[in-house]
Amino acid sequence: MNILKSQRLHIGIFGRRNVGKSSLLNFITQQNVSIVSDIAGTTTDVVEKVMELIPIGPVVLFDTAGIDDEGNLGQKRIEKTFSSVNRIDVAFIVCDYEGISEYENEIIAELKKRNTPFGIIINKNDIGKISDEKLFEIKKISDNVLEMNILDEKYRPKIKELLINIMPQGFFDDEKILSDVVSCGDYVVQVIPIDDEAPKGRLILPQVKTIRDALDNKTVSVVCQVSELQQALSNLKNPPKLVITDSQAFKEVAQIVPENIYLTSYSILFARLKGDLNAFVDGAKRIDDLNDGDKILICESCTHPSSCEDIGRVKIPKLLEKITGKKLVFDVFGGHDFPDNLSEYSLIIHCGGCMTNKKEILSRIILANDANIPITNYGIAISKCLNILERAIKVFQLN
Repeated sequence: MNILKSQRLHIGIFGRRNVGKSSLLNFITQQNVSIVSDIAGTTTDVVEKVMELIPIGPVVLFDTAGIDDEGNLGQKRIEKTFSSVNRIDVAFIVCDYEGISEYENEIIAELKKRNTPFGIIINKNDIGKISDEKLFEIKKISDNVLEMNILDEKYRPKIKELLINIMPQGFFDDEKILSDVVSCGDYVVQVIPIDDEAPKGRLILPQVKTIRDALDNKTVSVVCQVSELQQALSNLKNPPKLVITDSQAFKEVAQIVPENIYLTSYSILFARLKGDLNAFVDGAKRIDDLNDGDKILICESCTHPSSCEDIGRVKIPKLLEKITGKKLVFDVFGGHDFPDNLSEYSLIIHCGGCMTNKKEILSRIILANDANIPITNYGIAISKCLNILERAIKVFQLN
């Protein structure tokens, strides 16, 4: 069964150079994924390995460069290592009998800031034994500590046991998109525009996942384009419980769907699934405070060629300037890139996040809050600009 990368448990391996991070990755995967050498600094970039880890489930393992690297190039490697913290669900901190240093404490502080659970592995117990004093200091940091030799097979089950102990509870529970707002037998109309942005011959991931979730919840889905929406509503004996549409069609769909029918968008569904709906709503309300020259950060979790109908690069900027009447400056960051200079921005607008994991979006919300910069999401920002925000989130206030 194919599991999306965004649905896998993301496991980060962090530590100083030459403590055994790459050996740990190879040990867990039972493959030579990372190059192992006695020379410090062998791992120069983040190495990712996708696998099924029994009995854990589908995972992505991250081997990172040493957090004590040196020189200008070494500093860039460290920055990449710290950047990967934003994507990690759980972490292994690897040290040896020398114990924990300021380097490990710095990465631990970043993990704690993001509420990321971690365990500490004290490697190389075949070479030297950690002192009682240093072990005591480590156990004050974490209850999940394992002394081991990464080359010794007897520790393989102990590593899995450590991982099970630190995993977020219920991580692999089914994602719930609609189950708390619709019931068995409810009708859900899904309005999917087929325009230049639509991939040829297929649907985009949020649409596919929402249709599947509706089926799993035994609701009845009616799928149509905007031009067929009025007819679809008229043909239903009873009104649907909910209408879902693409954010770009929000205005036209809102004019067709009666006020007594709940209406939302795929992007807002995913804002709730992958991020923090309340934080995004609060961020959207700051659109009213924008001034001439303010910089807006547009964040996309995937990278793709831009087109004349691109929602993040074209449509949202035009809509914001039209609604606010201000001349704004827009920066676009795609993939896992996220700027350090958040203080330059007056607002961050994030995509639905269908191609990244929840941890990365939540980490970005934390970073935005730390910088006191409002953050919202595509669908919520659009509904705010169209003056239908309260209607678009009303269905989520049922419980």
